[in-house]
Formats: sequence, structure tokens, C-alpha cells
Amino acid sequence: MLRRYGDERPDRHLRRLRDLLRPAPLDPVRIHHWLSTDAYWALGRSREQQDRAIAGSLNFGAYERASGLLVAYARVVTDHATFAWVCDVYVDRAVRGRGLGTTLAAAVRDRLAPLGLCRVLLATDDAHGVYGKAGFVPVTDPEKLMVLTTG
Repeated sequence: MLRRYGDERPDRHLRRLRDLLRPAPLDPVRIHHWLSTDAYWALGRSREQQDRAIAGSLNFGAYERASGLLVAYARVVTDHATFAWVCDVYVDRAVRGRGLGTTLAAAVRDRLAPLGLCRVLLATDDAHGVYGKAGFVPVTDPEKLMVLTTG
């Protein structure tokens, strides 16, 4: 399913957000650079790890209209039935502050809605307001969540 986003876009210089079901149209070099050097949750991530993450995920990208340059990225890990984890959301520093993060989060929300998932989770240290505008809310029972740290 290819869903297009038009008038609600915050920046007319950006192409419509596209849901990329295959990793080929993405710019894996750019994504790896962003995440491994500037994203607090992925600093030092190897290119091989990032390529595997892209291959195993539902990927979203936003592109600059004139150049076609990827300016924002997000991926979702899901079983397509009950659960999804939104992760690696990154907006290029040059286009931050234009509402693109919220628009990207809303695109993810809208793409996942027809699946009828029980829960869609994400984690953030500093972007609660961005995700809140797209309908995400704090977990009401965080004491039920646990993590297994393996690395």
C-alpha cells in the first residue's frame, strides 16, 4: 500500500512522504551516517547492523522535492498482526523545526492503522511533544515493560 500525504505537509519543499516497503529506494549510507554519528540511541552502530535493520523493517522516508534527497527516516518492526515498534526516527538537522517529525510519525500511524495492532510503542528521551501531536501518549503502565540488554 502506497499512501501519499499532501496538504498537511508542513514544508512545501518536501516531497510527499512515501512508505517504502523495500529498502532499495532508501539511501542506506546517509541513514547509517545520521544514526551512527548523531542519534543518541544508535551511536557507533555498524553499517552491517543498520543494513540488517533496514532489511527487516517497514521503512519510511521523506525527500526534498527539488533534489530528491532523503531528509527524514523512520522504521517500524512489526509482526503485522498485534504489535509494532517505531524506531530510528531521524530528521536531518537542516530541516528540523518544520513539523516533519510529527508528519513522519503520523504517516507511520496511518500506515499501521489498517493492521488493527493491539499496541504500537516507541521510546524517546526528548521528542514527546513531536509524537504526542501524532497521537502517541505515555505508557500508562510502564512497570509492566521490561528490557533485556544484550550488548
